[in-house]
Amino acid sequence: MTEAGNSRGALLVAGALFAAAFVGLGLIVGHSGEPAPLVALEDALLDHGTLVAWWLTWSCYPLVLGPLCIVLLAVAWRYPEWRAPILFSIGSLLVCWLAADLCQHLFTRPRRLDWVVKHETAFSYPSSHAAIAVGFYGFWAWRLWRAGLPEKSIAGWLLGVLVVAILWSRLALGAHYATDLIGGALLAAALVCAGAGALRR
Repeated sequence: MTEAGNSRGALLVAGALFAAAFVGLGLIVGHSGEPAPLVALEDALLDHGTLVAWWLTWSCYPLVLGPLCIVLLAVAWRYPEWRAPILFSIGSLLVCWLAADLCQHLFTRPRRLDWVVKHETAFSYPSSHAAIAVGFYGFWAWRLWRAGLPEKSIAGWLLGVLVVAILWSRLALGAHYATDLIGGALLAAALVCAGAGALRR
């Protein structure tokens, strides 16, 4: 088997494992609730740095993502070598977002009641913010980091920090349980790996 074939197979296997972990976690928390150690962590992070958390949470809303995607499409038009990753990242963003919303209706986990700033009434598992953060910003963090150039590696690390910060913001605002964030990250990882494996030549 060729190196590309091995890589494609590895991505598809990784996607299947992430998907299994996502479904398994959803079933566990739906039956048993949030683990006590994570509840303590959530209580410790709640309502700290609220203003920063609110601004970070906006990075996964359409008012930020829409213009960002328009800029990326302009870059794709100007620089053909970036066209494939840009189109993939926008597709990943949309698929992760829609899949998270769909899965929330499948697992129907209620939201936390100790919310701060905004009471979000959609179901809780998985977090769509986590899915978008990992599937879009996380994809670009990985893509730039593996480019190997110092300036791109730095940008990749900064985007990685942004992903972690977005996840923290959802806990600081009381918008999600920690397992919702883990579930959203697993879902995004499954979709990105499956998509990359399916499209890889």
